[in-house]
Amino acid sequence: MTANAPTPRPGGRPIGRAAFLGTVATGVGSIALLSRYSGSVQAAIQKVSAAVPGVNQIAPTAGWRIYTVADQMPTFNAATFKLKVSGHVANPVTLSWSEVDALATETQVTDFHCVTGWSVDKVHWEGFRARTLIDLVRPAGNARYVTFVSTEAPYVDQLTLAQFTAPGVMVAKKQDGVALKQEHGAPLRLVVPAMYGYKSVKWVGEIRFDAKRADGYWEQNGYDVDAFIGRSNGLTGS
Repeated sequence: MTANAPTPRPGGRPIGRAAFLGTVATGVGSIALLSRYSGSVQAAIQKVSAAVPGVNQIAPTAGWRIYTVADQMPTFNAATFKLKVSGHVANPVTLSWSEVDALATETQVTDFHCVTGWSVDKVHWEGFRARTLIDLVRPAGNARYVTFVSTEAPYVDQLTLAQFTAPGVMVAKKQDGVALKQEHGAPLRLVVPAMYGYKSVKWVGEIRFDAKRADGYWEQNGYDVDAFIGRSNGLTGS
């Protein structure tokens, strides 16, 4: 994903991320299909990435489109991974992967919708709910927001505490029965089925309970804070 503001159309009206990246992703999909027979899929994708500044590592994977804002995806090492849970809480903690992996989990099947116009139906997720963290760290009364910091700097986003505790929201560690793969946010990603995918932060390394609202990565570039499917097209004011 590009870190820039929405790409302007001729005449000055901005193109939303949906239209711009959707077009690019479609182009990559077509190139990948053609290149499969010549054995140069990766080379073709790299050509498109090079031609469109700021769009990184976009490729079709079983119905998904993989978008990144950094040049490389974060890697996961179970021996060194730490999940920091902090902010306005009585009991801030830093959990090792074994401690995270021991948290009680639930499963669900929900659809995933990207603001760029594609969807993946009936994704099987397994992870822990907000209540598990709330019981562990005991947020203060002024903790009205929850900030999710990705290890893919500078990606960050935020939910209200009410949104974090809504049905269907979880911090997932498995997808479709197996541990999250690198491109899907290993080892942890947020899942917010009621909102577009840019709210479902991948590669979560810190969860912070905050008193004040702060714009996330895409909100800083003009996108909706509350990206509810059907009530938002992602781009504020468009």
